[in-house]
Amino acid sequence: MPTFAYTARTLGGELKSATLEAPSRDEVVAQLRRQRLVVVKVDEEASRPKPKGKISMRDVVVFTRQFSTMINAGLPLVQALDILSKQTENKALADVTRAVVFEVESGATVSDAMRNHPRAFSDLYTNMVAAGEAGGILDTILMRLATFLEKNDALVRKVKGAMIYPAVIMGVAAIAIVVLLWKVIPVFEKMFASVNLELPLPTQIVVGMSRFVNAYWWAVFGGIAGSVFLIKRYYATKEGQLVIDRLLLKIPVLGDVIRKSSVSRFARTLGTLIASGVSILEGLEITARTSGNRVISDAILASRASIAGGDTIAAPLQKSAVFPPMVISMIAVGEQTGGLDEMLTKIADFYDTEVDAAVSGLLSLLEPIMIVVLGVVVGGMVVAMYLPIFDMINAVQ
Repeated sequence: MPTFAYTARTLGGELKSATLEAPSRDEVVAQLRRQRLVVVKVDEEASRPKPKGKISMRDVVVFTRQFSTMINAGLPLVQALDILSKQTENKALADVTRAVVFEVESGATVSDAMRNHPRAFSDLYTNMVAAGEAGGILDTILMRLATFLEKNDALVRKVKGAMIYPAVIMGVAAIAIVVLLWKVIPVFEKMFASVNLELPLPTQIVVGMSRFVNAYWWAVFGGIAGSVFLIKRYYATKEGQLVIDRLLLKIPVLGDVIRKSSVSRFARTLGTLIASGVSILEGLEITARTSGNRVISDAILASRASIAGGDTIAAPLQKSAVFPPMVISMIAVGEQTGGLDEMLTKIADFYDTEVDAAVSGLLSLLEPIMIVVLGVVVGGMVVAMYLPIFDMINAVQ
């Protein structure tokens, strides 16, 4: 994101100069006007290298909890942020915090200052901070936000962690197969050729695969790399994202994990936003952007349009056929009773447990499948190469 240097005049006539990260010059002007500053000059600075190191979710959670505690203890905003910039271990987050301090001192609100640093603070984060500032309960909102981020991060780690074991096993299996075809099979082929032995059909197939890999290895790796590239390009399009995300939801067991984790993230995100004072329309828009699945996102946006037209959230969610009936019913009850945020939190807690069970079921199913696949592929190749040797032994006897 480009950095702009600006000079602006306050209502009292004082000149202020600072820098601001924004997508465009017009956005800088708009932000300054929201701060009741009269723009004098805005120039784009030469691009500066970003601070080294990434900002992890854990760093943001610790920052948020400490910020909340300081505000609750009565420390002024600027002083609390200044202390955080000095004690934060992550250098990139410390640099961002110092920039936020500078912008707040220049007259910006905390939420507007944080909005200029999307690498550290998401839309959900800044909208909740804005709601907390408007309601005078920033410390409470920050504590609620930290709890939300921790639970959301735990959910993401849980799903990703479930994928590590099968990915490692399949990776090792792929390496073993490549080594067999590239180095081991040619040795057996030369041995069989030296005795003019007629090869059984399974052995001929394996030898043919080995010859192809050795002769056209560049085409094999090029085809794999090209396929990955094309899938990524296709997924970057709206149509491709919708098709692939819909297919992922239909995959047995894995689709169930994705669906339940998406429902849990939807319920917790929307529930936290509504409880923090963010409007339902804005909350649904933010939730749609953080859903992680295009099918889920489209269903949420449809419910947003329904609310804007005076209808309920539950009706379009039911039409999407993505959300389970229990979720639809609980949301409908929450809307009727005025306790939607509390009902969404209950849904999220329930589906966190469901994700645990679904992940365990996925792993228990994948283990025997991987054993069978490895046994058939690797074991089949080994047996195919030993068949001619058995024929040789029988011939000698």
